[in-house]
Amino acid sequence: MPTTAPTTLELSSDLATYAARLVRALRRNNDLPAGARIVSLLDEHGPLGVSALATADRCSQPTMSAAVAGLVEKGWVDKLPHPDDARSSVITLTDVGRSALAHFRRVNGTTVAARFEAHPTHTPEDLATAVAVLRDLLDPTYDPERGTL
Repeated sequence: MPTTAPTTLELSSDLATYAARLVRALRRNNDLPAGARIVSLLDEHGPLGVSALATADRCSQPTMSAAVAGLVEKGWVDKLPHPDDARSSVITLTDVGRSALAHFRRVNGTTVAARFEAHPTHTPEDLATAVAVLRDLLDPTYDPERGTL
């Protein structure tokens, strides 16, 4: 009996599952600090308020405030007065934070590269395709209503 090719929905579900498993494996194996998520969010979104960071990281504002205080202490972020609201602050990534993030990404990249190179059937072109697909799926300029950028 012939087997049918997986549907786009099935493959999309598998992609989401395996991407999440990869992230969890990297967190387990590389023991990166929790602050790595925050500096990554700031790198992705630019300067943000504590509330926006908490929302993006899916944590409470008090939890994010404590995390930001620790990152300020490490020199990874600056907490600056909000230009339009004296009661709020804007969190920005520092050069030290960018260097830390580059280190975290190298550590993760080294882990993925080692697993990839140990796999006998995948080529660098396969890896490039996987990166391109994930990048395109995460592209904030993509409009699913129009189906184009």
